[in-house]
Amino acid sequence: MSSNRLWRCCLAAAVTLLASSSAAYADNATNTQSSPASVKMANLQQTIPGFLQSPYGAPSFGAPYGTTHALGDWGGIQPWLQKHGVYVALALYEGISGNVSGGRKKTDTVAGQVGSTVDIDFRKLFGTGQWSDDLWLHTLIVNGHGTNLSRSFGDNGNQVQQIYGARGNVVAHLVWAYFEKSWFNHKIDLAAGWIPTGTFFNNAPWVCNFMNVWMCGNVTPTKYLAGGRDWPSGNIGGVLRLMPNPHAYVMGGVFAVSPHSYNGGISGWSWGQSNLGKLSTEVEIGWIPEFGHDKLIGHYKVGAMYDNSRYNNLYEDINGRPWVVTGLPARKQSGQTSVWVMADQMLVRHGDGPSNGLVFGAQYAYADGKTSQMNHHIVAALMDTGHLWGRPEDGIGIAFQWAHFSHSAVLSQQAALANGLALIGANFGTPYGIQGHETIYEAYYTYHVRTGVTLQGDFQYVNHVGGTTVFNDAAVLSSALNVAF
Repeated sequence: MSSNRLWRCCLAAAVTLLASSSAAYADNATNTQSSPASVKMANLQQTIPGFLQSPYGAPSFGAPYGTTHALGDWGGIQPWLQKHGVYVALALYEGISGNVSGGRKKTDTVAGQVGSTVDIDFRKLFGTGQWSDDLWLHTLIVNGHGTNLSRSFGDNGNQVQQIYGARGNVVAHLVWAYFEKSWFNHKIDLAAGWIPTGTFFNNAPWVCNFMNVWMCGNVTPTKYLAGGRDWPSGNIGGVLRLMPNPHAYVMGGVFAVSPHSYNGGISGWSWGQSNLGKLSTEVEIGWIPEFGHDKLIGHYKVGAMYDNSRYNNLYEDINGRPWVVTGLPARKQSGQTSVWVMADQMLVRHGDGPSNGLVFGAQYAYADGKTSQMNHHIVAALMDTGHLWGRPEDGIGIAFQWAHFSHSAVLSQQAALANGLALIGANFGTPYGIQGHETIYEAYYTYHVRTGVTLQGDFQYVNHVGGTTVFNDAAVLSSALNVAF
């Protein structure tokens, strides 16, 4: 890493750490629902509509932001828009990351995003009849920039930056555009349109407190499968959720599977892509208990995905031999399966809200290793607010991730290496050596500057970069600014 780049990276980290240790900030425009989760809403990946929030707590139907903006009510514009059923939010994310040691080389990168959501309440906007009660249109468009630090230091499968991925080199990348309708006091919800499947399923309100993309969004490996691609990729489809009470739900979705590298093309607007004949089905069951006098909330869920497409076996050809060596067509596998279990539980409450306290979270996910380069992924995390040192709107957390690469992928890599051939990658990129497992340790501190503005410092230690031992373990420092205008 050049001295200039090292200076920039260390300066960003130092600013964040200095901010986090400064005196308490008295926010004169307190958000009545403020918590680490709501503060984190400055990241557009977290600006999920009420349909998606309700499985994590009491139903909160409608637009995600309400009146929480760094620029207040926009001189009266926001209240006027919301009175007429239009909810608009703009957000900026800018981050710098650098590996101060380890990896293929020392380097740093800047990555960021500008995005906007528009949510429309049909009854308010058009004054239509009772049939349009709880009928919404949700849209999200983003513009991303930057380069992939993990790829630069030798990890083609993981991403240590929260904002980096399939946004395409376009001015306006469409993430979602779908209608939502609710009946019977939100006990039944239906969404249909252009939907990121992984944002609805296999997700949790705390995963994007962390920067690493194997957690943020929804968790790995499901979102790296064509049938479960996550934000910012969308799919044509629909989701039906039944929630008989605030403590339990079941939901299912059906989506068209895109065989292309980018769903909807590089911009996300090309909904009529070729070869969309196959379907992905996802189901999830959730339980949301509250324990004791302090109502210690928990979220427990189990789910599965099945994609009826046919995919290449990562190792076997039509005769059961390594196709990377024989050159024969790969054996086709009928269907692709993934399952997941997620849980989080508040252990100690430090204030109102679903995240204001000491929270433990965990996750396990599996994907069929014959067609997915990664087949096992485990996460454990511990998070809290800054309540103990007088900053209840700050957030702090640590996490552990362990990922195992599949036997079929490893056999193919070994066959290629033994025959002097190039290593073969799949849905987690081309490795630099024989893969086994990869472990990531992460710690963050999010400093709440004021309503709608946060500054986050993050440290990650990547053991077995790219799942191999080719490079030394990498230590990564990051700093990011989130602003919800």
